[in-house]
Amino acid sequence: MPVASPSATAVAIAGATGYAGQELVRLLARHPAAKLAVAMSSGAASASRPLPALARIWDGAVVPFDLDRLCGEASVVFLALPENAAADVGAQLVGRGARVIDLSGAFRLRDAAQRARFYPATVDVPQGVVYGLPERHREQIRGARLVSCPGCYPTAALLALEPLTDAGLLHGSVIIDAKSGISGAGKAASDRTHFSENHGSVAAYGVFSHRHTAEIEQEIAMPVTFVPHLVPLDRGILATIYASLRPGTTGADVGRAFESAYAGSPFVRLTGDALPEIKHVAHTNFCDLGWKVDEPTGRLVVVSCLDNLLKGAAGQAVQVFNLALGLDERSGLL
Repeated sequence: MPVASPSATAVAIAGATGYAGQELVRLLARHPAAKLAVAMSSGAASASRPLPALARIWDGAVVPFDLDRLCGEASVVFLALPENAAADVGAQLVGRGARVIDLSGAFRLRDAAQRARFYPATVDVPQGVVYGLPERHREQIRGARLVSCPGCYPTAALLALEPLTDAGLLHGSVIIDAKSGISGAGKAASDRTHFSENHGSVAAYGVFSHRHTAEIEQEIAMPVTFVPHLVPLDRGILATIYASLRPGTTGADVGRAFESAYAGSPFVRLTGDALPEIKHVAHTNFCDLGWKVDEPTGRLVVVSCLDNLLKGAAGQAVQVFNLALGLDERSGLL
């Protein structure tokens, strides 16, 4: 099992038994600048348990949730909790001096009405919450006490769209057709995530009602039609985005916008007209972006691929941790 350096930062994870939580354990246990002080489940009544898949990477046990212990043993706390639980403890942790990196949606929405609609448990929002998409908010993340990591679908969509909206290249409607593996639905069992319901099928859900629509629209300040789909894969997201370009915009203009936006971003790979696939990004912290432009009609298709448990969750949270502590952004991820 790796040994942390004497100067390593003590970190804690709440919600370590979920899919994203276990990925956090895997990453932080091997991080050269982190010491995983404690990993907790989501509930105070659960029994301690090991994570057999991580034997010799991390040989500790996931212990019951304990807010006092979180504050006492770590200076940085990762929350991989359901949003109701994160909403309850996030502000308390900040008030007690911890730096918090939250993977839930509890603090993502700035508009109070939208937050009340999609995350009604979030009553107390600490001052200075930063929306933690590293490629967009590096400087704000460095000084933040609470970073709210983006959702997996919004990460894929925003990395594809924000360079284009910044450059003023889009005109008219935007359609996001996104497909996610089953782990994106979380670990709690439901009819939708049952093997016999998913195997051999693809299903759209949350049409005109998915909470990630509000998150995407908040960041790009324009309406989108977002349609998520559940596909029979264990992990990964592929978002195909359809948009119209302003008259006179060329494929070269689109390429320059992406290249300018991501010249200093180690985890965004631009593939041009070689469209990416989920296989290319699974088990990595990369988001791959490819695109096609039909110049005579001004139509644009962008394909964005990432691993929903890494760049869409745990990997992105570690990327935020690196920025917050002034470390190399790639530390523990490459």
